Amino acid sequence: MTGLRTHLKDRRAHWLFRFECDGQVYTGGIGRFEDGRIAEVFINGAKVGTAAETNAQDAAIVASLALQHGCSAETIGHALARSGGSAGPLATLLRLVADT
Repeated sequence: MTGLRTHLKDRRAHWLFRFECDGQVYTGGIGRFEDGRIAEVFINGAKVGTAAETNAQDAAIVASLALQHGCSAETIGHALARSGGSAGPLATLLRLVADT
């Protein structure tokens, strides 16, 4: 990681994904840098105000900061991978995005 934050344009495209994780429904969004790399992640739960939604949103904020400081989405996804196949909302969204 470079340590320097890459700032994003004020206006940029945003892609939305609806997905399920551990029986919860989420809407995830990603924004990209001009070169196509993922630059930011947003996650909202269908059950607003729940601990599951709060945890997913917190993870998305931390991931966005890491992405803007030079960490790749692949590195984040690899770090979140579980050997048993279970993954939280952030890992699920990153895997979904990688498959599209």
